[in-house]
Amino acid sequence: MIEGIRLRRAHIDLVSPFRTSFGVETTRDLLYLEVFGGGTAGWGECVAMSAPMYSSEYVDGCEDVLRRFLLPEVGSDTTAQSFNAAVEGIRGHYMAKAVLETALLDFWLRCDQVSLATFLGATQPRVRSGVSVGIQPSIDDLVRVVQGYLDDGYLRIKLKIEPGFDIEPVRAVRSTFGDGLLLQVDANSAYHVSDAEHLAKLDDFDLLLIEQPLPEEQVASHAQLAKVVRTPICLDESILSAEVAREAIDIGACSIINIKPARVGGYLEAKKIHDLCFDRGIAVWCGGMLETGIGRAANLALAALPGFTLPGDTSASARYFQRDVTTPFVLRDGHLDVPTGPGIGIDPDLDYLDSITDRMETIAIARG
Repeated sequence: MIEGIRLRRAHIDLVSPFRTSFGVETTRDLLYLEVFGGGTAGWGECVAMSAPMYSSEYVDGCEDVLRRFLLPEVGSDTTAQSFNAAVEGIRGHYMAKAVLETALLDFWLRCDQVSLATFLGATQPRVRSGVSVGIQPSIDDLVRVVQGYLDDGYLRIKLKIEPGFDIEPVRAVRSTFGDGLLLQVDANSAYHVSDAEHLAKLDDFDLLLIEQPLPEEQVASHAQLAKVVRTPICLDESILSAEVAREAIDIGACSIINIKPARVGGYLEAKKIHDLCFDRGIAVWCGGMLETGIGRAANLALAALPGFTLPGDTSASARYFQRDVTTPFVLRDGHLDVPTGPGIGIDPDLDYLDSITDRMETIAIARG
């Protein structure tokens, strides 16, 4: 039974600045939840950023929502499934919901000695790994950084783009590394449908996909864009649930979906999206949010499901951190191993985690 929940705020530096069309990150402001009871602890990592840039959620806001609305719904026997049912009337706040759902899943799966990968239906013991390359100061810098990741063994390169840094950087990477490189781009909503003819210039480079070119609210506009651009359109920020995914597929807004569990409220909804896409023949891959090892372990369990046919952003720990909060995930032959232990299959290094923790508090839970 659940005895309590610890809320922990921490911080960790990135090995290098990560720039996208919406800003630059140099550190990660972390929020973890630890559901504990009977000598067992289940962990969840909130992936929201410090500011509402990727989405409307941000880490301080997630903490507030957790304290005021979500944690009060947890009792000694609350499961991930019963929690989701209890908070169904609370609109949005997907990342706040996801961190608590994950901690509950991890706790009860550890109690039952079942891995998250097995629970979700994973079929792969290891996952192909790609890497996301932030916007660089120059094209020469970009080529150098890409070369380094290819030397590390990554199987797919994703380039962040924005207006003014798109066609020529992609041209340089494609011409330098050849047609055999699995290459895609991510705009993080930086363009408008009026840019369709410009984005169509990317068709010359045989990309796997263009990820989220238009604002997240403009799902129908992506369908309009897809009539102009030959490169497959992949939706990320727009996909908030399985129902949104179904509608986007139905209107032709995308032919590929990036599934980020935290963006859709957790792993249970993420599996529903996977199952829908698998049935409809829509390719999916698992995106990343600069997670530490706690979040990365859970993502690997999801990415091992059969519908994840494209390499995701489940990169090695060293891509982002000098030292991870767990045993580091190491790239081997372009793959990361899926944890097989109970729950997420990995435990934090508590001594190190304590050293980067800013504050920690045990939250009372409802009884019964």
